[in-house]
Amino acid sequence: MASSSSATPLLYSCIAYNSTILTEHTSSASSGTSNLASLILPKIDHKSAQKLTYTHQENFIHYIADASPSSSDPSSLSAAGLTYLVVAKSDLGRRVPFGFLVEIKKRFLAQYDPERTTFGSLPAYGAAAFNSELKKLMVEFGTTKAGQEDAFRNVQSEIDNVRGIMTENIERVLERGERIDLLVDKTDRLGGSARDFRLYDSYP
Repeated sequence: MASSSSATPLLYSCIAYNSTILTEHTSSASSGTSNLASLILPKIDHKSAQKLTYTHQENFIHYIADASPSSSDPSSLSAAGLTYLVVAKSDLGRRVPFGFLVEIKKRFLAQYDPERTTFGSLPAYGAAAFNSELKKLMVEFGTTKAGQEDAFRNVQSEIDNVRGIMTENIERVLERGERIDLLVDKTDRLGGSARDFRLYDSYP
């Protein structure tokens, strides 16, 4: 597992095809951050595109999951089955992590063209050449003003409503007794009380 001692609130990131991790980097000394990915990835359904966040103790786990390109926009940059995931400190909020995910998605698909790459045939860590790019961007987006400004621009241009990513708190018990709260995409589920909205809809 690639690692770094750089002090960034972006603790772990990976890109996976279904549950197979293709590239990853961790800046945290704790192996628990990468273990969270192995818990979440098998539960992601790629039938439709998703932008979701889990909370676990003091960390947030954010991800973007791709489905097939939209029939209304076949030119949209995506590859069915891919998930872009980052574990970040909760006090970082959500704009920076999702801006980071938009950036790694853009750069990964530029390096691994979906029209020429069969992601399902790649072995675990089959895109490890991208590890250094993850490391660089985790430091840049997590610690520099320029990187965080880039994150805000990415969110504004690529994610229509970042507030809609999380509205409803659903308690789930996953394997190994891990307790994780799932906050569901408002674009798919418009429920949830006003109290839930006030509690979770807070952005620095």
